[in-house]
Amino acid sequence: MRRLVPVVAALLITGVAPLAPAQSAAPRDAQESQTAATPSAPPAASAAPVLPQKVDPILESYARAIGGRPAWEKFTSQVLMGTIEVPSMGLTGTILIHEKAPNKFMSAVIVNGAVFRQGFDGTQGWTDDPKNGLRDQTGAELAESKRGADFLHAFRMGRAYAKIEVTGAEKIGDRDTWIVEATAPEGGEPTKMYFDTQTGLMLRVISQNHDADGVSQLQEDFEDYRVVDSVRIPFVWRQTNGDTTYTLKFSEVHHNVELPDSEFAKPAAQ
Repeated sequence: MRRLVPVVAALLITGVAPLAPAQSAAPRDAQESQTAATPSAPPAASAAPVLPQKVDPILESYARAIGGRPAWEKFTSQVLMGTIEVPSMGLTGTILIHEKAPNKFMSAVIVNGAVFRQGFDGTQGWTDDPKNGLRDQTGAELAESKRGADFLHAFRMGRAYAKIEVTGAEKIGDRDTWIVEATAPEGGEPTKMYFDTQTGLMLRVISQNHDADGVSQLQEDFEDYRVVDSVRIPFVWRQTNGDTTYTLKFSEVHHNVELPDSEFAKPAAQ
């Protein structure tokens, strides 16, 4: 996985809990020339790792761990299919994510018969859900969708954030991680990204989530990384927004699927 993508605005309506947008994490433009075609873990960290003074080595390790830019540049699209579980509510549903290079995105979530859709057509972002209906995204919400829709965002971090720095280290379970904070051009609280010091993989992201209901904090944890077409992708995403945790479990990932541009366009009003 080179980055995370927005999924659906966090909503709690009629007992249905859809997904919340995910944030992105990836290396700077200066590191766009990563050449690893097959995922490989960077060298293991020492028993007492010293906090890096620069962010570049961390982001370079992440780029290598997910397969390297050349491998991702071979793809024109990505399709992910799976399920969503909301244990606290006893709910399950399905999720479909379509992405098309260079910057188009669409997701659809169905829970208890309710459909939640979100898309970015290369210029405009939109959402469609039972609570707020069909609407255009604006401001910080639109900026988040634009960043998430960049198909090679993991290799263009310098263009996406105004400031990127290493701010600390923390354990997630039994894994040591470096904490990288990225501040968006539009301001707001920085996004905190946690990278495994040994594998280079991203294990957690804590970010602001903008939607029709305002701003909230979103935590995402990534597990079960697998190799698909020479790149590494997490097949389990756990998202926590407020008191609700959703688990996404992907069962299928496909690349270079034919996807028409019309699929990402804002639907006609009913």
